[in-house]
Amino acid sequence: MVGPQRPQFVLFGSSIVQLSYSNGQWWMGSSSFLHYHLSDIYSRKADIILRGYNGWNSRRGLKVVDQVFPKDAAVQPDLVIVYFGGNDIRLKKIALHIRSLSEKTRVIFRTCPPVNEEQFCISFGTELVRSNEDCQRYSNACLELCRDIGGSFIVVEEILKVLKEAKWEPSLYWKSLPTEFTDLVADDRIHTINVDEWTLYREHWH
Repeated sequence: MVGPQRPQFVLFGSSIVQLSYSNGQWWMGSSSFLHYHLSDIYSRKADIILRGYNGWNSRRGLKVVDQVFPKDAAVQPDLVIVYFGGNDIRLKKIALHIRSLSEKTRVIFRTCPPVNEEQFCISFGTELVRSNEDCQRYSNACLELCRDIGGSFIVVEEILKVLKEAKWEPSLYWKSLPTEFTDLVADDRIHTINVDEWTLYREHWH
């Protein structure tokens, strides 16, 4: 652990998490940018940790969830975003395990993205094994689960909206978290500024 300790956000899921920084991953689409944007938005505020396993579904994830998230760990995550949407189905036990880690740990679920069915068949040279109809059924099941256990589904903007509006203490919203090492930096010999307060390039995030 590199100190001082920041809040930890863990992204737990399948290929869309593991390969989120890889080039040319057409099947991920814009949803893969979640991890990129969160790392930028929460720079100097929280650590974004990837725990992605290419080709896995939540059945496999469930087998290792107590190793990835041991209950006796000295530091527990503040937020876990679960995304096995591309390959899936067993989520409830994962959700219950993560929620039991500590009182501070929050969990967010993402539903699976739509499928470019034509491109999928061309790229893999097989008959369609994953359709938008299947994705819709999965998404509906995920929403129902989240209603049952109080979780959420979202992409970047909606995640930020949830974090902003959540009544969690402490708040995990990016503008509410303290900035690490907020020493003033001299811009000349007379005036000082805090460059971390420059958020013009983040104006689209609320």
